Amino acid sequence: MPPETVAPPAAPDGAVGAAAAAAFAGALAAALAELSPAPVQVAVAPLGVRDAYAAGAVVERPDGRLPVRLYGRQVLVGPWPSADGAPGCATCLERRWQGVRSVPLREGLELGGGTRAAGAWPYGIGFAATAAAALVAGLAGREREPGPYPRVRLLDLDALTVRSHPLVPDPECPACGRPGEDTAEGAELVLRPAPKHRPGAFRTRRIEEYALPVDAFANPHWGAVGPSVVFDVASATTSATVGCFSTRSGDYLRETFWGGHADTYDRSRSIGVLEGLERYAGMRARSRPARLTASLDALGPDAVDPRETGLYAAAFYTENPRVTPFSADRPIPWVWGWSLRDARPRPVPEVLAYYHAPGLEHRFVQESSNGCASGGSLEEAVYFGLMEVVERDAFLLAWYGQVPLREIDPATSARRSTRHMVDRLAMYGYRARFFDTRIGFPVPVVTACAERFDGGTGRMCFGAGAGLDPESALDSALCEIATDAVNLVGRTRRDEPRLRAMAADFDRVTSLHDHPILYGVPEMGRYADFLLRPARPRPPLAVADLAWPDADGAVSSPDLRADLLRAVGAVTAAGFDVVVVDQTLPEQRALGLHTVKVLVPGLLPIDFGWARQRARHLPRMRTVLGPAGLNPAPHPFP
Repeated sequence: MPPETVAPPAAPDGAVGAAAAAAFAGALAAALAELSPAPVQVAVAPLGVRDAYAAGAVVERPDGRLPVRLYGRQVLVGPWPSADGAPGCATCLERRWQGVRSVPLREGLELGGGTRAAGAWPYGIGFAATAAAALVAGLAGREREPGPYPRVRLLDLDALTVRSHPLVPDPECPACGRPGEDTAEGAELVLRPAPKHRPGAFRTRRIEEYALPVDAFANPHWGAVGPSVVFDVASATTSATVGCFSTRSGDYLRETFWGGHADTYDRSRSIGVLEGLERYAGMRARSRPARLTASLDALGPDAVDPRETGLYAAAFYTENPRVTPFSADRPIPWVWGWSLRDARPRPVPEVLAYYHAPGLEHRFVQESSNGCASGGSLEEAVYFGLMEVVERDAFLLAWYGQVPLREIDPATSARRSTRHMVDRLAMYGYRARFFDTRIGFPVPVVTACAERFDGGTGRMCFGAGAGLDPESALDSALCEIATDAVNLVGRTRRDEPRLRAMAADFDRVTSLHDHPILYGVPEMGRYADFLLRPARPRPPLAVADLAWPDADGAVSSPDLRADLLRAVGAVTAAGFDVVVVDQTLPEQRALGLHTVKVLVPGLLPIDFGWARQRARHLPRMRTVLGPAGLNPAPHPFP
């Protein structure tokens, strides 16, 4: 009996493509009949003739047939049907494939008016079918390769090569996705013992132990968080990497960058992919969509009040009528979070838990990734999310409040790598300066500034770090400025006219990237004089002076849960709640990873764009304001 091949019926937007697929299906059937003794059911279809993300798009549900997709000179084979019905199907492949296409192609598919062939498919020849049949026959009967994700092969009919990458199932796939229910009961978090992988670390596993299949997440064909990882071989300080993925929001295709900044490219690549996954998870509720729609008045005090987390000034909403202000009596979508202070579920506005949640009419503020963190355990993710919230709050209090912070002498660091990096920055014309930014909590927080000795172009850049170990906090802050400083002169010169216009009119500061690069302009240095040139300098602190020892005199515990609970206790003792929303995606859970969003209502939120600065007019800001008043310039946080 010859193998069964199935081609989809012709559709108006891809009639020629469907006809070519049908012809290829017949040739493939004949070739398979000669090569494969066992019947192989194959479904052939073209790629790139329709928007795979469109509501109401044709969905091919898994039915036991092997998907074969045609695009140009490429034949994509797989994923092989799973015997247990595990996620990962042809529709996942089409969506992932479309996600890494070029911006013009995506714009055409997603916003255009349909597609049509410019001519006959030039690869519709017998050899192509024979080559594809040989690949399929060679795969038939094989056991599934080890790993959490199914594999797809790409046959290049020009180069005569075969590539193989894992396919990360799409949690939003309309064919095989298994969306969960977002419920109050499901929000409960149970913190368990989390032994650290070594003393002094704040991770439960080494990054090398994650067994992270990088090629599943970053490959040019169906990478889950982008088409590639770029190595910054020009960086003179860290072995930096960068990647990017795009997500549509209405007519806007938003680029989201991720990266790693470690001392080897291998570690930086893994860190970057983990950050990409974290950002992918934090943008919207992909696997547990919001089900609760209600007003704050109806939910009562159990709900997180957006007025505590911060709203824009009234003038912003007047000048931007497309942004609907928050109103306590207006129904909005909510997701469920868990209060670590009260050990109970709390509803959280979806726009605060996921910073690109769909539904622009409900986005009364544009939240950021602040408080989003990933880890090899739940406790690890919550710890780093809380540290980030505390760090940003302290940085904004110091900057906008113009608080004269105590300087830290980096020569007192116990880490040789820290001292060497400070010396390396000096070789490139930058003095690395560090400041004790503990404001309101005993948790060590360090602000770092790389300042040009000559005060010229590329004037300064900033970073920050927080953690129970002062050495780790300082190292995190140093890593940020070490990566950014060596490129700052060139970046400033390339964009100097726009940056000088921005320095003269802060209303031109509109995006995340505007904030740090603005301080490459020399005249912006005066806004940091409160920090770098205080009127009454005090003797510098040693790094160890920032330590917050526990009852036994230890900086940290061998158990990360103990560290987390101590930090949570410090925050709640000051009158704040710590609310956690679990954002973990199925593809992360398959790797033993967790991602969360940590909110502390009442602490200062970080915003990007001068008109969107919530921190400047929140009640907490007034607790640190001195006679100098508010800093009149945008924050420089990267």
